Amino acid sequence: MAAIQPRTEIHDVVVIGSGAGGATAAHVLTRAGIRVTLLEAGPMLDPQAEFKEHHWPYDYGHRGAEEGGAAYFGEGKSFGFFTTTSGGWELDGEPYTVANDTDDFWWFRSRIVGGRTNHYGRMSFRFSDYDFFPRDRDGLGWNWPIRYEDLAPYYDRAEAFIGVVGSHEGIRSAPDGVFHEPPPPKAHELLIQRASQRMRIPCIPNRRAVITRPINGRPACHYCGQCGRGCLSGSNYSASQTQIFPAMETGRLTVIDLAMARAVTTAPDGKVDGVLYIDKRTGEERRIRCRVLVVAASACESARLLLNSKTAEHRDGVANGSGVVGRYLMDTVGFDISGHVPALEGMPRYNSDGAGGAHLYMPWWGWETQEALGFPRGYHIEIGGGYQMPGVGAFGGAARRGGYGVAIKEEARRDYGTTLSFAGRGEMIPNERSWCEPDPDVVDRWGIPVLRFHFQWSDYERRQARHMRETFAELFHLMGGEPNPPGQRDAAGISIGGSIIHEVGTVRMGDNRQTSALNSFCQAHDVPNLFVCDAGSFVSNPDKNPTLTINALTWRASDYLADAMRSGEI
Repeated sequence: MAAIQPRTEIHDVVVIGSGAGGATAAHVLTRAGIRVTLLEAGPMLDPQAEFKEHHWPYDYGHRGAEEGGAAYFGEGKSFGFFTTTSGGWELDGEPYTVANDTDDFWWFRSRIVGGRTNHYGRMSFRFSDYDFFPRDRDGLGWNWPIRYEDLAPYYDRAEAFIGVVGSHEGIRSAPDGVFHEPPPPKAHELLIQRASQRMRIPCIPNRRAVITRPINGRPACHYCGQCGRGCLSGSNYSASQTQIFPAMETGRLTVIDLAMARAVTTAPDGKVDGVLYIDKRTGEERRIRCRVLVVAASACESARLLLNSKTAEHRDGVANGSGVVGRYLMDTVGFDISGHVPALEGMPRYNSDGAGGAHLYMPWWGWETQEALGFPRGYHIEIGGGYQMPGVGAFGGAARRGGYGVAIKEEARRDYGTTLSFAGRGEMIPNERSWCEPDPDVVDRWGIPVLRFHFQWSDYERRQARHMRETFAELFHLMGGEPNPPGQRDAAGISIGGSIIHEVGTVRMGDNRQTSALNSFCQAHDVPNLFVCDAGSFVSNPDKNPTLTINALTWRASDYLADAMRSGEI
């Protein structure tokens, strides 16, 4: 490896990672007048080149199957050729390992400015008041060191800035927020809503980070229905377009892309004084010096960086005096199923593209009858269906039933739009058998020890997933439909750990420095000029997708950091 290149400049704040946490930190700090340098392991995003928002399958000879039909053989781009993903479950030269005595675990990594926010589902749910004190409710896990009231003002700021659609419903499990007008329900969603009402399950306008009126120079959604492909107009939230690019325009944010952070360095007083990173263009190792470091590389990547940063002052890894870094890894409990609903056959065709996803969803309804359900905590239900643009494999069911020629065409037309789906997304209880650590025997192409995962679902999660399956079956039957057999991911009755891409909890916050790595402002107990602003700080993983809470926690931490820098405390 080439020698370290000396850099004498001391940067005010260095941020590692450009997803929801890193971008929010850059946004808040630059607006406070602080100069920020951001390291991103992937390349700079070019929306014009990366986004295929309005491209049709017939624009490509392979129709989306990718060259050589790679998509048919499971070798294509993650989530399909047209999506904006840059990264995946496997990265060339950047492996990870899974321990032999554990359940399987998948780790999705994004490598581009904006990270996963360029292609995520944009579900934007606030944690409920009771989500912050789970141990008080059922004796499991730990309580957060903050309450809903502490975070509510920052939920307000995040929602107002990024833009979230929704409606005010007064449901305790789904706190109301600062919303844009939601798009109207689609026809199949009204059918689902009627079935859910018969089961006394609320089915309400979805909360998604898509705007329906102009804000901050971003036009309202034009309902092309292709959010997963990227949005050239910036009408949905992506950290790159909504926060990174505007912060760069202030002149106070510098982005160093293709910079793979290898280790945090510390001074004799134990404080952070810099970061070692690999310049992926040249393979050289470089060092950047800083007064403050914000690590926001994603829950597992941040834990990996801290654990690989063993210094004379921090022999077990930076910020790991408690020994909890890497521990209590959680993912969202998932169970998905689809089914055929004959009532939707023969309906008049209409444009159901909408705002790029479901316009309704079902928040958790059982918090008052928890003991009778046989499992702790809860889940929400995401729904799918409609007349989306057909892609590769869209009519596989018709092909299996319809034969050839005219028969298969008629079957495809009849089948189109009659498939509905339900996805349960629930809370995992933290356990000591789920954690990650540097693998002592495997390094990546840059010589950095990779992560080794240990992961196990408990009976709590399995019983929850079984409840999902039973609930979905009843919904289908109430609509006169029949669920299909579960897919490969759900054949075991529960999703593979990591496959929902909601990993959290590896650098958790808490009031007790013996049992937590961070305080309530995401500041390391052991290292006062180090902040961890991603889902690693989570104490629990409620049934709410984590991105909005990452935004809010980081906004709160960044306000605290800006005040501390102005006062000279940091």
